[in-house]
Formats: sequence, structure tokens, C-alpha cells
Amino acid sequence: MKHSAKAMARQDRVRAASAQQPSGGFRGSSPRATRLTAQLPYGIVLAGVVAGLATIRSGDLAVRGGTLVMAGSLLAGALVRLVLPEGKVGMLSSRQRLVDAAVLATLGVGLLIAGLIAKVPGS
Repeated sequence: MKHSAKAMARQDRVRAASAQQPSGGFRGSSPRATRLTAQLPYGIVLAGVVAGLATIRSGDLAVRGGTLVMAGSLLAGALVRLVLPEGKVGMLSSRQRLVDAAVLATLGVGLLIAGLIAKVPGS
């Protein structure tokens, strides 16, 4: 397999840059702990969505509250995606920063509106 000189030089620069960068974790932390720490924002957003779904499942009167919990979780995820650097957001990063934040914010605002206009039985 032939490689051009440009491609070989680019690979060498990437290797050299990655060797110089710190691991991103705490001093003396293992690579596994660093990976788990990077997934923390995703886990928090996921836990908020699961908590909202569990709240909705608990009964008819809790639909509004569960929807608002999910909306808040997604909006917090959008804010976290905008604020944290690339290496710290874990699986919240799938596309470009603004695209990810826009998708999360759009879903959050949609759920917020749905939660605010939802009819609560008995009121």
C-alpha cells in the first residue's frame, strides 16, 4: 500500500502531538478512569431522561413533570456540549459542537413546550 509523503508527514505530526498532550485526567489516574470521567456528562443527561420517563410512567398526573424533567436534562446537555472542550464531553459529541448543541436544544425546547401545554387530568 503506497502512502504519499504528505500523508506520512501528517501521521507523524499526529503521533507526535498525541505523545506530547497530557492524558486529560488527574495526575496518576488510569486511562480507564479518564474514559469514565469523560462519559460523565453523557451519563448525567441519560439519567435525567430516564428519570423523566420513570416519572411519566408513575401516573397520569406526573406526565407534565416527567416531560419537564426530560426537557431540562436535554437543555442542560446542550449547555454542557457548548461549554466543555471536545475531550471532556464523551458521547455527547457526535458531530460538530454547534450541531450537537442545536439538536439537543431543539429537542429540549420541544419537550418543554409539550410539557407546558399538556393537559393534566382533573385540573
